[in-house]
Amino acid sequence: MSTNHFELNAVDRSADLQGKGASRRLRKQNLVPAIIYGGNAEPTAISIKLNELVKALEFEAFFSHILTITVDGEEHQAVIKDLQRHPAKGFPMHADFQRVVKGQKIHMNVPVHFVGREEAPGTAAAGVLSTLVSDIEVVCLPSQLPEYLEVDVSGMEIGDLFRLSDITLPEGVVIHELELEDGHDRTIVNMQPPTVEEVDEEADDVDADEVPATEQNDGTEENKDSE
Repeated sequence: MSTNHFELNAVDRSADLQGKGASRRLRKQNLVPAIIYGGNAEPTAISIKLNELVKALEFEAFFSHILTITVDGEEHQAVIKDLQRHPAKGFPMHADFQRVVKGQKIHMNVPVHFVGREEAPGTAAAGVLSTLVSDIEVVCLPSQLPEYLEVDVSGMEIGDLFRLSDITLPEGVVIHELELEDGHDRTIVNMQPPTVEEVDEEADDVDADEVPATEQNDGTEENKDSE
């Protein structure tokens, strides 16, 4: 599966929504219940093959790409908005997809990649690069949706930091207003001083003469017993 194009095949399950065990029956057939909503159409309940969805989820790009979901032969352009996993085993249990409408802006959480860590002067000085976000919500047209946002930290020295406003955004992409709520331009990464381990000076000051010598068993006691 290409990381810049994702296709899923699904079956309309609208007729199989009666009863509490509908989703359980699907999972026993290795199918994942899901829903497509939004756009100019009514929500559609669907099911997707478990192995097909699991394979797609292996790619980070799956979460920030326009997906093609074919439902009984009809193609839908959509983005994933929510994924429920089994709390212990981690396999997908339900997915929500939002239809994409051409010319209509979408809100998406896009991964943030920090590059240049090893080249940073702060790293050379034993500083610790602390990344405070893994993704950021952006607003853009579907055609302008970036796979990820890149932040170059190769010039960071100890004490330096980057804020949301320092991110270079692709054309047509803006950070969602909730990320900047109340004008809070939060820090996304900083270079902290090296961690210094405290040394127990009292332990180091112990005189070697004060440490009792370990008794060595030269076999004398054993020889006495044998006598």
